[in-house]
Amino acid sequence: MADPARARKLAKRISQIVASAIEHEVKDSRLDYVTITDTKVTGDLHDATVYYTVLGEKLDAAPDFAGAAAALESARGMLRTKVGQGTGVRYTPTLTFVADTIPEESKRIEDLLAKAREADAEVARRSAGAQHAGEPDPYKAPRETEDEDELAEEESRG
Repeated sequence: MADPARARKLAKRISQIVASAIEHEVKDSRLDYVTITDTKVTGDLHDATVYYTVLGEKLDAAPDFAGAAAALESARGMLRTKVGQGTGVRYTPTLTFVADTIPEESKRIEDLLAKAREADAEVARRSAGAQHAGEPDPYKAPRETEDEDELAEEESRG
């Protein structure tokens, strides 16, 4: 088992190498809009999982996840060779590419937060002129000081 700090450092280096190779050396147009977001390396440094996102050509265009996955799969051997040359480790880790779901999850969370803000605004709007049910002051009023003086006199007599 390797040191966790070494595994993190290797993961970061693998991310850099793979991203650079995709940008400059792999000649596949399906990888033009692919971004490497993270890499995780197992404790024994034998397997690396590379996470990626795919953007659409335009803001309203849907990304081509299937094409990007196929292109990464076909370039896996060349990318592993580049990782081996760039890291200098004894055993070059196998590469597994996984589509990153963080952008979709963050969009879903943002939508939920917006819905919650709208609901809070609606509650605030409805409660703006509302009054409490029952008496305006539901608590018992404290005794007057005269009552306390009388109680003190009764206790001293009794």
